[in-house]
Amino acid sequence: MNDSSWGAPPQAGQAGQAGYWGAAARGPVQGAAPAGPAYDAPEAQQTRPMPIVPDVPAYGGDQDDDRGAARLSGPLFREQPPHARPYDTPQARPSEAAQQNPEPMPDAPQPAPQPQKKSAGRDLGAAIGVGVALGVVIVASLFVVKAVFVGVVAVAVVVGLWELTRRLEERKGIKAPLVPLALGGAAMVIAGYVRGAEGAWVSMALTALAVLVWRMTEPPEGYLKDVTAGVFAAFYVPFLATFVAMMLTADDGAWRVLTFLLLTVVSDTGAYAVGWRFGKHKLAPRISPGKTREGLLGAVSFAMVAGALCMEFLIDDGTWWQGLLLGLAVAASATLGDLGESMIKRDLGIKDMGTLLPGHGGIMDRLDSLLPTAPVVWLLMVLFVGSG
Repeated sequence: MNDSSWGAPPQAGQAGQAGYWGAAARGPVQGAAPAGPAYDAPEAQQTRPMPIVPDVPAYGGDQDDDRGAARLSGPLFREQPPHARPYDTPQARPSEAAQQNPEPMPDAPQPAPQPQKKSAGRDLGAAIGVGVALGVVIVASLFVVKAVFVGVVAVAVVVGLWELTRRLEERKGIKAPLVPLALGGAAMVIAGYVRGAEGAWVSMALTALAVLVWRMTEPPEGYLKDVTAGVFAAFYVPFLATFVAMMLTADDGAWRVLTFLLLTVVSDTGAYAVGWRFGKHKLAPRISPGKTREGLLGAVSFAMVAGALCMEFLIDDGTWWQGLLLGLAVAASATLGDLGESMIKRDLGIKDMGTLLPGHGGIMDRLDSLLPTAPVVWLLMVLFVGSG
């Protein structure tokens, strides 16, 4: 913006430009002679170039230092607005553009970007503490009184059914009847321990029938989806858990169950450790974005080594090569079980099935790998060393 826009008086040493700043160019001012043809004609016939005036901001600049002494009054000269603040001086007030878009100091050191650290996504301390506590309870009940361990499995089944049916109702409006599921699930585990596979199948059939009948006491709307979810829950949680109870019936049943638990935990641990450190290629990004192919290789490697050791030293008549096959099968079934529950949780739009176990989620979040692995281990143990 040039100076003509706000009417600054000419500076010292600019007398040669009086024609531009004078009355002919400006019009009448106080104390000047009136304008007229005789006065303005010579000037009007001459084309004078516009003087080059450097653009300066409305406020600031060295040429404004003597504004107070050289200021003229009159309607053509702008006065300081009455609302101006005392500190609103040309040197103290920055331009409006500078206020809206402040620029960083060129010499100011810029902070270096901090490298992002990988996170486990959970409270690792709480997860380890809860895992150790659960391990102590399971091992103590497993080797002291087998019936107590069966009770622990039954309680875990009932809590898992409660978590699953509650999430189904909250997220999908599916009301799978919990009472027949809980009673039938506990009975299924006990029947598997007492009567073997025959008792487990009979209990499963009776539990499904109880779900169908129990749901008849409510309006028919949603009957099909409710009973379907109930039968699925009965198979998914208690029926698969009965194979743990059936493993326990063998002479070395406690060691078989311990091998089953160790291999599943080692598989999960290997997948987590290797995947967290080296994982780059997604295994199933649409189902579980956190799982990687490198993690799967870690699960297989860890489980096969642990399986060879367990079959060689813990299981009667077991050999190391059987343990390698057992570890491979456990890694596969545990991974598929984890992916299966991830599908359920993704469909429900939740991260965990519950909050009962700090650092782990709910009971179902710990049973996801164990449940489908139980029948696999039971079957391979029967094929390798028999059911006795």
